[in-house]
Amino acid sequence: MWNRDGTWEQVLDILNEKDRLRQGRERKPSYGIVDSQSAKTQYNSDDRGIDGGKKVKGRKRHIVTDIEGHLLHVKVHAANIHDTKAAPNILDHAKEKFSSLKGFSADEGYKGTTVDHVEKSMGLEIEISKKIKDGWAVLAKRWVVERTFAWINNCRRMVKDFEIITCSAENFIRISMIQIMLDRLY
Repeated sequence: MWNRDGTWEQVLDILNEKDRLRQGRERKPSYGIVDSQSAKTQYNSDDRGIDGGKKVKGRKRHIVTDIEGHLLHVKVHAANIHDTKAAPNILDHAKEKFSSLKGFSADEGYKGTTVDHVEKSMGLEIEISKKIKDGWAVLAKRWVVERTFAWINNCRRMVKDFEIITCSAENFIRISMIQIMLDRLY
């Protein structure tokens, strides 16, 4: 029941809001950071594909976080759907849920279609991080979403995607973040 009626999402939103207030921030976020992570699936799950770039047979977990790493939106889909094709729908849902969002940050995998959609259709700004040639560096704001993926992956259940339906996979990501937020707040 809670899997489909939005209960997990509501609980996470309440905890995120409490933590934002505790940190002296506004109730609602004004900036979102988007990224995806490919995850292997255990069974012959719904919406399964192959991410050719990462050589992973499974799904992609697309998340939008705020500047503190709070999970604002999650969407799980087949791994063969490219980030530029999936992101416009994901960012639309994040903006619909949080009308306070004024801009986004993403990596170079979101150039093209996503940038056009955010700037022209949504009327917002999107900052695309450039790749570092011959080296490694912490990119401003971008590390936040990577840290959120690391937090999620610390939950043993999230190492692989064991769920048959994507709705359950999304909610297990939310449940992982609820656990993290409860540890932080209490």
